Amino acid sequence: ETEPMSETFDVVIIGGGPGGYSAATRCGQLGLKVALVEKNEKLGGTCLNVGCIPSKALLDSTEHYHNAAHTFKEHGIDINEPKANITQMIKRKAGVVKANVDGIAFLMKKNKIEVHTGVGSFVDKNTIKITGKDGKDKTITTEKVIIATGSKPTPLPFAAFDKKRIISSTEALEMKEIPKHLIVIGGGVIGMELGSVYARIGSKVSVVEFMDNLIPTMDLALGKELMKSTKKLG
Repeated sequence: ETEPMSETFDVVIIGGGPGGYSAATRCGQLGLKVALVEKNEKLGGTCLNVGCIPSKALLDSTEHYHNAAHTFKEHGIDINEPKANITQMIKRKAGVVKANVDGIAFLMKKNKIEVHTGVGSFVDKNTIKITGKDGKDKTITTEKVIIATGSKPTPLPFAAFDKKRIISSTEALEMKEIPKHLIVIGGGVIGMELGSVYARIGSKVSVVEFMDNLIPTMDLALGKELMKSTKKLG
């Protein structure tokens, strides 16, 4: 039997994170026929699901806790000793993430972007194969392709992630309890954010950074300021 004809698009975008969904939205607004290929069930990539958005949600919650524990008294607000409920903090974070991810799905519908769930790969420069979770393949053809495949945590060669004792930022967003001592390898953005989250609610946090300052890819002055503020946290 003959293969059914592949559907043809003006643009196919591989990767549904901020790079991919923003490109898809803009192309859709410009009247192009667009397909977005994303391997996860949820759009939004690392940033919305396990990166910027969830870590900011936890930074927000722990800042409230930190203020209640340390600055309320000075402001003349007397309360009983506050307790950090990590389960509720993580639950709130999940709600923030869901609202963002649902928003992206709505944006795709609104701009008539066809979303395909699966791993996108090139057959040739105009043919994209999409492999679904069930292992079934389908192909679509396109004039142009945008590759926006994103990032994931890098394990250390001598310390593979076991997701219990040696965890990536992803597991750090789903903790069941507050760690007594958290060692953060890498003083970059995500490491410092998650380190701050747990330091504020009572973990002892040690940061190991290869370079001679924090957030080494950023402005030197920012690293110095961050060093000051995190030292204050202990």
